[in-house]
Amino acid sequence: MPPSRTALVTGANRGLGLAVAAQLHARGHRVLLAARDERAAAEAADRLGGQAVPLALDVTDQESVDRAVKYTGAVDVLINNAGVQLDWGESPSAVDLDRVRHTLEVNLLGAWRMAQAFLPGMVDRGWGRVVNVSSGAASFAYGPAAQCPAYSASKTALNALTVMLAKETEGTGVLVNSINPGMVRTRMRPDAEQSPQEAARHIADAATLPDDGPSGVFLRRDTTIPW
Repeated sequence: MPPSRTALVTGANRGLGLAVAAQLHARGHRVLLAARDERAAAEAADRLGGQAVPLALDVTDQESVDRAVKYTGAVDVLINNAGVQLDWGESPSAVDLDRVRHTLEVNLLGAWRMAQAFLPGMVDRGWGRVVNVSSGAASFAYGPAAQCPAYSASKTALNALTVMLAKETEGTGVLVNSINPGMVRTRMRPDAEQSPQEAARHIADAATLPDDGPSGVFLRRDTTIPW
C-alpha cells in the first residue's frame, strides 16, 4: 500500500483507538487522531509524531463532522472506533431509553454520519477502506447480549449498516467491514486480558486489506465469523 494514504480514527486519544492509530502510523499512513477534546487529540498525536495530526471531532454533532471534512481533505481509511457502553448489568425491559438513545447516537449514528461524510469521496477516487469496530455482543450467532441491551442493539445495528454500505459500494474499490476485536483492556473493560495493542493489529489489518479482500463481512481477528 502506498505510504500516502490518509487514515482517520475516531476516539483515538486513548485505549484501542490510540493503539489503532499507532499501528497505521507505523505502517506509513498519515493518521488523523480524532477526539472530542482537542487537547487530548493533540497530546495523542504528539506521542506518535511524524504524520500524526490531531482532529477535534464529535461524531454526534453534524456541524463538527462538516468542519472535519473541510479540514481533513481526502480520507482513504476510516476507522469508526468511537463508542460508549453505558448500560452494563441492565435488562432490556428496564433500561433507561434515554441511555439507549444516547448509545445509538454515538455507536450507530456517529459511524453512519462519518460514513456519509467520507465514503462518497472514497468511491469517487476508486479506493477506500471503512472499518466499523463492533462487538461479539452484536452477533446473533453468539449474542445479542441481554446484560448490555443498548450497547448490544447499537452494535447489531452497526453491523447492519456495514452490510448495507458494502452492498452500496460493491465494485467501487471501497471495502467496508465490521470487526469484533474481542474484550480489550480499556477504560470500558479494565478487567480484559487482551491489550489494546494486540487488538489494534487486527483492526489495522482490516484497514489495509488488499484490493481483492472481502467486503461486507464480520471479522474476528483474521477470521470471518457469522453475523
